[in-house]
Amino acid sequence: MELSFLKTLYQHPGPYVSVYADLTRTTEDASKAAELRWRALRAELEAQHAPKATLRAVERTIDEEMAERRSEGLVVFAADGEVLHTDRLPGPPRSTHACVAPLPHVVPYLADRGDQFPHLTAIVDRRGGTIDCVHADGRREHIEVQGDEDYPIRKVKAGDWNQSRFQRSSENVWKANAKKVAHKIDRVAERCGAEAVLIAGDTRARTAVLDEISEPVLERTVEVDKNAGAGHPDLRAELDRVLKLKTTERVMAVAERFDRELANGQRAVAGLPATVRAVRQGQVETLILDDDPESPARLWIGPDPAQVAADPDELRTEFGVDDPTPERADAALVRALTATDGDLVVLPADGPNANLHVGAVLRYTA
Repeated sequence: MELSFLKTLYQHPGPYVSVYADLTRTTEDASKAAELRWRALRAELEAQHAPKATLRAVERTIDEEMAERRSEGLVVFAADGEVLHTDRLPGPPRSTHACVAPLPHVVPYLADRGDQFPHLTAIVDRRGGTIDCVHADGRREHIEVQGDEDYPIRKVKAGDWNQSRFQRSSENVWKANAKKVAHKIDRVAERCGAEAVLIAGDTRARTAVLDEISEPVLERTVEVDKNAGAGHPDLRAELDRVLKLKTTERVMAVAERFDRELANGQRAVAGLPATVRAVRQGQVETLILDDDPESPARLWIGPDPAQVAADPDELRTEFGVDDPTPERADAALVRALTATDGDLVVLPADGPNANLHVGAVLRYTA
């Protein structure tokens, strides 16, 4: 996954407060339960001596979220008395926790977030359609497409004296409107780099639009075989399925390339020491981490992202860091990777290379 959205997060000296809050409300006393869960997290932060101004900023964000009931889960990263990044989750986080550390604890969030593939959904009918596109950076675009032809939009009942003429006119209207929608889908898909396109809505309209879509876009298109509108659970479920499939394909492709490069002794490294050296030198194209929130692995860091080592004396002698700081290895590696514009793949526990823990595909060999 591309990590440039994290760059502004690291422009602060810390310490950082990281919160994964469960805000689910499934019972009558749900609001009270969510508040109690937040209070428990807040007590953990106080016990870890979270800076008061930063804690107040986090508390304001959580309180607003609970008051407006906008999400079932929330991830918050804060430092220097301000919230630096928040993201609403479709459900509760896999584990609720709060911590104060030199760096934000981002890996559980990135593992849940996964790759953000740009994608497009279109809901079509015989008058036009609506297009919603999500860009790779999370930006959303909503477009209404109104057909140029509006009458006659429905066929007449059998037996009417002018039945055949009106049926031909209706078919022509549908085709003209479908052509306009299809051309707009082509342009928007190209503009946002959509890697998946879903089309739902009226059955006849879907067929007409699919007949007009360009071949490159059609290769990435999935038809939702129901008259599902925006927000319909069938459409949401199909979109989730397609995006998860693309994530799996991406993980498998990187894992296969890693195995091939490592076997050839070329552009890949495995294990923490070799990976640290590679990320420090800006060699890493794709960092591979396993999904282990409880990992005990630690590294030493300095104020600069490239200042990362397994031994604090290495930072003192080679980088002139007077006071190296211990930190989670995954947090330190992700900060260094973000600074060098590398990609990240988080391996599922039951996925390929499950015993790897850490490794990297390299841009070049030293």
